[in-house]
Amino acid sequence: MLKKLSFLLFLVLLGIALFLNPNFKTIAAGISILLFGMILLEQGFKVFTKGFLKNILKKVTNKIYKSITVGAIVTAILNSSSLVSVITISFISAGLISLSGGIGLIFGANIGSTATSWLVAAFGLKINIATLAMPMLVFGLIFSFQKKEVLKGLGNVLAGLGFFFLGIYFMKDGFDIFSESIDLTKYAIPGFLGVLVYTGLGIVLTTILQSSAATMALVLTALSAGQIEYENALALAIGANIGTTITAILGAVSSNIAGKRLAAAHVIFNLTTAIFAIIFLTPIGNFVNYFAGILGISQTDFTLKLALFHTVFNILGVLLMIPFIKKLETILIKFMKEKVLKDVDEPKYLNEAVLKFPSATIYALTEETKHLYKYTIFEIVTHGLHIHRDDIKSNEKIKKIIAKSHENMQVDVNELYYKKVKNIYSEILKYASAAQELDLNKKLNAQITDIKIANRKMVEIVKDVRELNKNVTFALNQENKYLIAEYDVFRKMVIKVLRVIYLFRTQDDEKYAQKLYELKKEAKLNVKKNNSAIDKLIRKNLITAEMASSLFNDYFNVNEIVKLLIDVAEILYENKDNLLENNAFPKEVFVK
Repeated sequence: MLKKLSFLLFLVLLGIALFLNPNFKTIAAGISILLFGMILLEQGFKVFTKGFLKNILKKVTNKIYKSITVGAIVTAILNSSSLVSVITISFISAGLISLSGGIGLIFGANIGSTATSWLVAAFGLKINIATLAMPMLVFGLIFSFQKKEVLKGLGNVLAGLGFFFLGIYFMKDGFDIFSESIDLTKYAIPGFLGVLVYTGLGIVLTTILQSSAATMALVLTALSAGQIEYENALALAIGANIGTTITAILGAVSSNIAGKRLAAAHVIFNLTTAIFAIIFLTPIGNFVNYFAGILGISQTDFTLKLALFHTVFNILGVLLMIPFIKKLETILIKFMKEKVLKDVDEPKYLNEAVLKFPSATIYALTEETKHLYKYTIFEIVTHGLHIHRDDIKSNEKIKKIIAKSHENMQVDVNELYYKKVKNIYSEILKYASAAQELDLNKKLNAQITDIKIANRKMVEIVKDVRELNKNVTFALNQENKYLIAEYDVFRKMVIKVLRVIYLFRTQDDEKYAQKLYELKKEAKLNVKKNNSAIDKLIRKNLITAEMASSLFNDYFNVNEIVKLLIDVAEILYENKDNLLENNAFPKEVFVK
């Protein structure tokens, strides 16, 4: 409610300002055009980043220096630290990258965001930029109407640059006209108070504009027109760095705990850097003056000096924080803990943040399904047959495992389903359906369909185990050794396939894939033939007719469980080396 009222108040004040001061309209229009250009730039660059960005981020985040470097380069190219922050939060929420790797990307993004300042100061304000903007707009719009995604992306990039430069032109023109009637330098505040006030103003501006790049473009344009003092402009740049964290915070609201930790790291880094810059503003300013001379920048060229200051204090901030990245990661993990719900298990990888990018969504769906299969289904099947999971993973002979596993483990399969499976299964289906609404090609749509099939088969496994558990529990409580022996045969079949599946997904050995194929074929044949052993037990009156009925049903039930377990393993792990790794998500995969 407060957010809506604040937005309404802002619109009213903006309307009043536009009505009372017609000169302000040109500045406001320039800001609007520039922001629209930045939106088009982001949309355009997304076309070219879909294919390889995930793989790049995964490969570079294993080392801090790599992640910082790539974060800076990608942000400079995309012209948006906010976009890089949202991408990083999305990927870290899906488990694609580590927290420390994400922190490195965010640090690098802060450095890369200074590229916009250089673009505006060295290019946008030095020439008649409108003459260059017009051809960009013309060709950009022509390309954007083409059917090919690459041409559309190129069109958006050109049009975005055109609108960006056109926005700067209108802002500069607006400030020039504005200065004829009002001199904003009269409101300059010297000293430490001025630093604090203008830092706060920079935070407010960036929060409203949702872009530190737009704020810096506005500040540089005003500085070029002589509407603000250089010292106050430095403070505005510091405030813009703090204000840009609002995008990360908003992006983390819908993410899991990993995304929230990254947003917290972003805020801590930008606040620390800002405090450092404020405390040492004079020494940093002196260094900028000295370094500007070395670079050949005139001491009166305040726009280029501001761009240099923006870069210098961000680099210094990164250098200051690098030694503490591991410590910061430890603190965030310690104090920002995931809420554990006692009643129902929650998804580990799925959250709204991953839906922002197809690669993150599909990766999260796959990992969530694997996690459900490896841990929950594995637990339900083993415990449902009164077997310990560690025994499956061991090298102990199956006969010995069966011999020592006749104790009732008091398992309620139905309760386990509602506590550990149902909610996660529902979320996987919801996110899979949302993913299929994205603009994906047949290959990825088929992959998502396979994920849905795998999950449906897992639910069928649980239902079959629920029925089997009742009869196995009943048999273990009887003194009929023949009945127990038959159910031990069933349990051996399941233990055997579970052990092979475990080895299949943990060891890179083709023989286990072949073994699963043989076990699946055997299970299919078993369904088609009668169990002669049960017939003999009936004829000899060693078991009752009721016991025989249960054995016959469970004979088919066990073979069905075996088939389903292998089916899911094949879907999830048969191409485990290629799944989401070597495919590298080529850009043509993302378009129909």
